[in-house]
Amino acid sequence: MDLELNPFKPGSGLRPPALEGRDKQIEAFDLLVARSKRRNYDRGMVLSGLRGVGKTTLLNTLAEHADREGWLTIGIEARPNAAGTAAVRAKLGQELTVGLRRYSRKHKIQKLIDPLIELARGFSLEIGLGPATVNVGTSQPAASSGDIDLDIEELVEAITAALKPRGSAFGLFIDEMQDLDADLLSALLTVQHRASQREWPFFLIGAGLPNLPAILAENRSYAERQFLYSTVGPLDRGAAADALRIPVRHHGGDFTDEALEVLVTASGGYPYFLQEYGKAIWNLAPEAPFQTEDAELAVEVGRRHLDEGFFPSRWNRATERERRYLTALAATGEDAPRSGKVAELMGVTVSGVSDVRETAIKKGLIWAPEHGRIAFTVPGMADFIRRQPAA
Repeated sequence: MDLELNPFKPGSGLRPPALEGRDKQIEAFDLLVARSKRRNYDRGMVLSGLRGVGKTTLLNTLAEHADREGWLTIGIEARPNAAGTAAVRAKLGQELTVGLRRYSRKHKIQKLIDPLIELARGFSLEIGLGPATVNVGTSQPAASSGDIDLDIEELVEAITAALKPRGSAFGLFIDEMQDLDADLLSALLTVQHRASQREWPFFLIGAGLPNLPAILAENRSYAERQFLYSTVGPLDRGAAADALRIPVRHHGGDFTDEALEVLVTASGGYPYFLQEYGKAIWNLAPEAPFQTEDAELAVEVGRRHLDEGFFPSRWNRATERERRYLTALAATGEDAPRSGKVAELMGVTVSGVSDVRETAIKKGLIWAPEHGRIAFTVPGMADFIRRQPAA
């Protein structure tokens, strides 16, 4: 097959040639946008799931749809640790300014939006600096007091006041939302709550790991009622097969049923793995339709690429103690073993590894699907670890 025409694109956030199996989430968001045009404001949305299920791609797809429908759309990606906190806050201020400029040019409403751009500029100068003291009694521009809760609320109120008469809305799309610092997350949840109460057209649309709903509820108890929550999981076999077959047929090729079955089974329905195996079979198969032996070789090649990039990017972030913990987790052979079993395999008590468990959770390497249990956030990670010589 012509390598230049290969439609498969494994990568973070890269749009697959066929976005299959996400009709439920897309239709729910379409309804949210349609209702907002009638000033019938609904809840925001939160997408959660393991790595590799296509959350970022889906989030970008929703943002593009909102933009086409006349929303002001801003996108940021959260990052952990103190350096990430400052960077994300600064990025939020920058994206607000850029987004408002883009919106003003697109809709030719410079006179209406220019004052909001000035607000965003003042906001961006303060929000990246961390906690600040508000000087009561001094004259300060709106949204630039240094109090993150007050400034975000004032800014959102001003923006939505300009958008509401136009039947438009303000959508803030946040990827890796579980990594937002607690203060910024609290401020955003609070202003989303106020927006709902006061009928401001402001919506948080977030995506993150499976523990994201719990993090939101822990930060603000009402967060559990504040969003439409949707779990983004692996594709069913039909959607997984279509994700491979549709783009290949578009170029005049095809799979035998047996070859398609091999790739779908190996992928487990995870979109990232489908893209990796799809790219591999396109590059190595001598001709179409792709045969079973092509698929088996593609799985070998694709898995080698995963072992060289996708999995090591997580493994290399772990400390030596965290790697020991992850190795023990993989050695249980269970999807979500009890923490006590992992500790037992390490020859220590649960309390003896509670600190390393928490640091691994904060890094997004593992998560707790329920109390007392632990699981990988990356599908196939246990198999990768078991393939390593040290394991």
